[in-house]
Amino acid sequence: MNRRAFLSTAAVAAAAKPSRVLIVEGPSKHPPGTHEVAAGARLMKDCLERMKNVSGVAAEVVTAWPSDLASVATAVFIGDVFPPLRMPESDRIMKDLDAMMKHGCGIVCIHFATGLQAKDLPPSGDHPLLRWMGGYFSTGGAAHHKSVARVFPSVTITPSASSHSICRGWKEFTLPEEPYYNNYFGPDGNRMAPGVTALATAMLPPEAPKSEVVAWSVERADGGRGFAVVMPHFYKTWKDDDFRQFALNGIVWSAKLAVPKGGVKTAAPDLAAYAPASIEPKPR
Repeated sequence: MNRRAFLSTAAVAAAAKPSRVLIVEGPSKHPPGTHEVAAGARLMKDCLERMKNVSGVAAEVVTAWPSDLASVATAVFIGDVFPPLRMPESDRIMKDLDAMMKHGCGIVCIHFATGLQAKDLPPSGDHPLLRWMGGYFSTGGAAHHKSVARVFPSVTITPSASSHSICRGWKEFTLPEEPYYNNYFGPDGNRMAPGVTALATAMLPPEAPKSEVVAWSVERADGGRGFAVVMPHFYKTWKDDDFRQFALNGIVWSAKLAVPKGGVKTAAPDLAAYAPASIEPKPR
């Protein structure tokens, strides 16, 4: 085989290599039916590997931080508060993440994983997650900023960036949920930094409504991408086609894969198949 043919073959092989999505299942103490972190992680893996119109994704779910990180295209976190700060050897994980982000790796946080507690932060509120993901949910007790966590019997989520790839396909939806609001985007009057985009909003709270950002993305100077969505609190929200498409669009985008024109397409998942604590297993 001549050199040109060898290089061509190597390029095809490299292009065919699946994009590795690392789904990190963090600790959770929420009751059955809410968060369902383990089931949610398994559901995301299955949906990503069974997308009807996007191929080339290899997703894996981990509960312990892996040593092999070189090929990770994006890291997805689900759990109670930002999992790297709750897992063993958190200092090592944060150092690894810093190196990954500097090399353009993506990052995604789902619901409570977008959160940082007062003990995680200096009084200024500065944290690497602010830069990696463009913002965070500032949980109770933080001195610099107070976000709000509240379950609503009905809340409407509206796309707010029609030209962004993550907003392809899905439309406004209404359901019971706990979208965190008054999220933190930085010290400049809580304005979003350059490169950060508000993707979805909700009029909250109902008694004094104003447009609140409940999902956002960032294109970082290091070439990496971050995506945050402050839902789902309820496991059943994954059954909603618009929410699920929105979340999967964000993960695919963060891995630098092309989001199809009509958004990512997946079959409606059987929620019981992922063994949530809230659903009794079916008898065999």
